[in-house]
Amino acid sequence: MAMIDEPLYPIAILIDELKNEDIQLRLNSIRRLSTIARALGEERTRKELIPFLSENNDDDDEVLLAMAEELGVFIPYVGGVEYAHVLLPPLETLCTVEETCVRDKAVESLCRIGVQMKENYLVDWFVPLVKRLAAGEWFTARVSSCGLFHIAYPSAPDQLKAELRSIYSQLCQDDMPMVRRAAASNLGKFAATVEQSYLKAEIMSIFDDLTQDDQDSVRLLAVESCAALGKLLEPLDCVAHILPVIVNFSQDKSWRVRYMVANQLYELCEAVGPEPTRVDLVPAYVRLLRDNEAEVRIAAAGKVTKFCRILGPQLPIQHILPCVKELSSDSSQHVRSALASVIMGMAPVLGKDATIDQLLPIFLSLLKDEFPDVRLNIISKLDQVNQVIGIDLLSQSLLPAIVELAEDRHWRVRLAIIEYIPLLASQLGVGFFDDKLGTLCMQWLEDKVFSIRDAAANNLKRLAEEFGPEWAMQHIIPQVLDKISNPHYLYRMTILQAISLLAPVLGVDITCQKLLPVVIASSKDRVPNIKFNVAKVLQSLVPILDQSVVENTIRPCLIELSEDPDVDVRYFANQALQASDQVMMSS
Repeated sequence: MAMIDEPLYPIAILIDELKNEDIQLRLNSIRRLSTIARALGEERTRKELIPFLSENNDDDDEVLLAMAEELGVFIPYVGGVEYAHVLLPPLETLCTVEETCVRDKAVESLCRIGVQMKENYLVDWFVPLVKRLAAGEWFTARVSSCGLFHIAYPSAPDQLKAELRSIYSQLCQDDMPMVRRAAASNLGKFAATVEQSYLKAEIMSIFDDLTQDDQDSVRLLAVESCAALGKLLEPLDCVAHILPVIVNFSQDKSWRVRYMVANQLYELCEAVGPEPTRVDLVPAYVRLLRDNEAEVRIAAAGKVTKFCRILGPQLPIQHILPCVKELSSDSSQHVRSALASVIMGMAPVLGKDATIDQLLPIFLSLLKDEFPDVRLNIISKLDQVNQVIGIDLLSQSLLPAIVELAEDRHWRVRLAIIEYIPLLASQLGVGFFDDKLGTLCMQWLEDKVFSIRDAAANNLKRLAEEFGPEWAMQHIIPQVLDKISNPHYLYRMTILQAISLLAPVLGVDITCQKLLPVVIASSKDRVPNIKFNVAKVLQSLVPILDQSVVENTIRPCLIELSEDPDVDVRYFANQALQASDQVMMSS
């Protein structure tokens, strides 16, 4: 009897668990659909499992979402592409539920299946599904249908194509704003599959209707279609149909629409060509940079470099730079921050002279901004300016501001400066670095914030790599070792960390002569944290030092620490001893 029932067992479990009150059991069951399908075989999956899922009226969105996701990769379990159509009914049902993320996932899975289906199956099964959803009584079905037209259309015969275009046009005029939004959002994808002759005749009239919609949420999605349609049309058609729309949108009464235009505008420049860009799009962009809504100015400011790259050096100097100057002292800190994150990229576009005359004063004012994020965004992109204006000018104009920021009250700004120091050092050269920045690097070792001290220790290592062991021996080591007697144990710990980082760079001789004695002396420190950090440092030194030094100096110190009253000190000392044993055995 057991043998006869065994093939039914997986489906029986599934049905039981899918009806279970516990959501987690239902979820686990849905996520095991592929396992169950393999156990059932392709035919029983098609005849029993899929119909069961089609009838399953689970009310939990999480379960439905998992089902929509699983069905998208289910073609191999129903017998391959020949039988892909059997997966459509359950997904069609999921396309009508109220929860947006479930519908979106069902549409995504339908698209994934549709792409793999053969043309005749698409016409027989997929296109009717799209038409049923588009004629759905409840708006959710019509919303979902909008995302499927670009899959259904290419395979359809001419008569059916005309019908699909007509249906899409009706969806764009639907009573429900949600449906019109979905139609506007998917118009670019659908347009990409439509023949060129119908593109101008029908799709552009649909687009015009959407751009004049009374709902701003529909109009702002139409803005996204502008860039997509602009790439499909010839430049002259683009100028005739898309350009006037964009210019109007840049003055739309809704700031959300203007915000979308500010984000998309630079993509349209390539589609319309240089002359319309100069005459129409540059004035539109200038308007957006001076918009009365901060959100629109933020979006426009964030695209300033991309826009300038398309225009070349002359137009930005005449039209965009005056706006950039205004934005650098904008009342909104977020506008200034957006500008600071991209303004450095303008330097290579404008060239050396314009950067020195026009941009440099703006950089300096943003470096002194009261809002830390603005200063941070400028610092992190300084190398882009250096490539254009050269290190001499950079050091004269920007370095005083950098030195000032090294002591900024916001620790993230100090951290950004530290991370920039090795790059600056390599460009300034050793002489200039010693004069201006050497003392700063030592100062940071005694900062109140751990992240700064940690970065300062790593910074010293990178500087030693840049300028070499001899320079480090002369300029870093004496000052670092002096600080080991700092009364505060946290600063002494930073010095130990710096030693462990510097040792591999400086080599065996300097480590043995200068660094090791300091570490050994610190093992007598009264603070347990220092002692167990000594154990960690000694462990890191074992692989780089000679065996005799390990035997005569390091191991006796570790053995002493392994008998310390503090449990943590003993633990780390024993760890280090084990590591040293392994190193010695392998050598």
